[in-house]
Amino acid sequence: MTQTPTQDIPLAAADGGGADGGGGASARQRHPNGILAVLAFAGLGASFMQTILIPIQGELPRLLNTTSDNTAWVITATLVAAAVCTPVAGRLGDMFGKRRVAMVLLLLQAIGAIVAALSNDVGTMIVARVLQGMAAGVIPLGISILRDVLPSRKLGSGIALVSATLGVGGALGLPLSAVVAENLDWHALFWVAAGIALLAFAAYALLVPASTQRTPGRIDVVGIIGLALGLVGVLIAVSRGGEWGWGDARTLTLLIGGVVVLLIWGVIELRVKDPLVDLRVSVRGPVLLTNLASVAMGFALFASNVVLPQLLELPRATGIGLGLTLTVAALILAPSGLAMMAMSPVAGRVERRWGPKPLLIIGAAVLALAYGLALLFHAEAWQILLVNIVLGVGVGMGYAAMPALIMQAVPAHETGAANGLNALMRSLGTSIASAVAGAILAQSVTTVGGVTGPSEGGFLLTLVLGLGAAVVCVIVAAFIPRPRADEKGSIELG
Repeated sequence: MTQTPTQDIPLAAADGGGADGGGGASARQRHPNGILAVLAFAGLGASFMQTILIPIQGELPRLLNTTSDNTAWVITATLVAAAVCTPVAGRLGDMFGKRRVAMVLLLLQAIGAIVAALSNDVGTMIVARVLQGMAAGVIPLGISILRDVLPSRKLGSGIALVSATLGVGGALGLPLSAVVAENLDWHALFWVAAGIALLAFAAYALLVPASTQRTPGRIDVVGIIGLALGLVGVLIAVSRGGEWGWGDARTLTLLIGGVVVLLIWGVIELRVKDPLVDLRVSVRGPVLLTNLASVAMGFALFASNVVLPQLLELPRATGIGLGLTLTVAALILAPSGLAMMAMSPVAGRVERRWGPKPLLIIGAAVLALAYGLALLFHAEAWQILLVNIVLGVGVGMGYAAMPALIMQAVPAHETGAANGLNALMRSLGTSIASAVAGAILAQSVTTVGGVTGPSEGGFLLTLVLGLGAAVVCVIVAAFIPRPRADEKGSIELG
């Protein structure tokens, strides 16, 4: 049953009130740290899905008995499913309960992992990866749940911790995946993933209370279909354009068609009574600029994810690579995820004292510093380790600030959809970075010492673009206005 959205009540005053279906205020008072741990663990599991196949990506054509072009869809399917599902899950969470929708996604994630663990053909694997990609919506839903269940003094650091799982799960999951892939049958990766998802599902059921916050309305079926078609077209074009060619008819048809569909979708959404995405709220200054900053930060984050692993793994004969194994390279990159996690209490204190806007500016500035260091120092493994830790600090602060800015600017009953859209913007930034970096490195391929690989110039240009994206994020963040009284959400986070 839906009910009228709760009116503007400061969260601190609501710590002892409410009638949550899963234990409500008493659960909030007794187990805030337990709830936070569950939300963070579920986020780690969802982000782990994004890197689980990296250690065996080059082996997939042999393992699945198909072509490399077909196995590319195993990666693309996860990306597209995550992008489409995230804003939809946010809206459904606002309507039917964030806990309920998050648990459905965790169950789909587990089913997808089990199907993948039992699969030996590319078609089944693609279906499995679509189900796993849908779990990406767990992270923004978890951030929105924090607003309902945490006392105000813990909210900033809680948002920082759950936001950091977007990077932490991938950073820590990469060495785990590499070790499992090198020592066990590759299907074991998915049994591990299934166990994580089922454990998160059980923990949600036991510890996370259901909020009474609901948004009345109907499911915007046309909006869901329109957004899905538009995003599928754009993201497939962006992710496969480097392989097909940017002038290829398939790339242009999907890209132009996707953009046209999204434009039509936007016009329709403005006229729908209960839209999937409230575009009028989304174009408000604080929300719009935060989302633009999110695209820039997503680009900056993924540019480093493309460059640094290759610098570590390419043979020394190339003159730029360090010749490390995948497992050793993953262990060098993993501390970045630990840095993101370690920054959550610091980010919470900064946010409480100065607000989320300065936190985003500082995070983006630290990210720019890391890229500056990377341009100067990338010849030794310890240098890349240091650079990646600084990157983790910057991303951890930035990712903590963006949901806080969003929730400060939107009504409480729209936090799920708003956070879902913000997560989509970050994913869009990473997708663009992947396509741009891939094109640059592919065009810079050269042969040195009998080994073929990207040139140092290609790597440096990609790092420069990452630096530029971080600077753009700083500039955009500086112009984010404070929400007006009639625009503010139901709580002040800063």
